[in-house]
Amino acid sequence: MPRLAWQKSSYSNEGANCLNVAAASDGTLRLRESDAPETVLPVTRDCLAAFLVAIKGHGARPPVRNR
Repeated sequence: MPRLAWQKSSYSNEGANCLNVAAASDGTLRLRESDAPETVLPVTRDCLAAFLVAIKGHGARPPVRNR
């Protein structure tokens, strides 16, 4: 696996609990938390964008699944 160039979120402080993001060669993104760098979450750009809109509360909501 090629080495990823990780970037820290500009919203992260200088201590723990920092979100890191990297672009993979297949066009997807990788996310990891600085306290657990061995756990990497692959996401598409569209999925991450929708997630960010939803958590910022700008009207978009994730789909609700029937239980």
